[in-house]
Amino acid sequence: MTPELTVLALAAVLQAVQFMLYSVFANLQVGPKKAMGPRDTHITLTGAAGRLQRAMNNHFEGLIFFTIAVVVVVLGDKATAFSAICAWTYLGARVLYVPAYTFGWTPWRSLIWFVGFTATMLMILSALLF
Repeated sequence: MTPELTVLALAAVLQAVQFMLYSVFANLQVGPKKAMGPRDTHITLTGAAGRLQRAMNNHFEGLIFFTIAVVVVVLGDKATAFSAICAWTYLGARVLYVPAYTFGWTPWRSLIWFVGFTATMLMILSALLF
């Protein structure tokens, strides 16, 4: 397996971990009866639960771009040491993004996000240009 595919698999594991963290904090906030209910009305989470939910959703958005980058690099046979470094940089940024968002690290959260996004875009550009 290429490093890029390995990182994609680990990013999926990170997404699952984020989902579990968000679920635990959301259940603690709204209670199990509401959490297991039909959710006919929107539940607005606040505090850590809300931030964990938003961080998880942000990872879903970033994961779409990263998955495209990995597909382009791997199927285009453009995997290089540079694309591997970019992939690992993306994952490192996404791991750091969770506590940065949860604990409100300003402006670090935005900078961490930018590092991950830039690494993803550089992967795509490197596959197109080289």
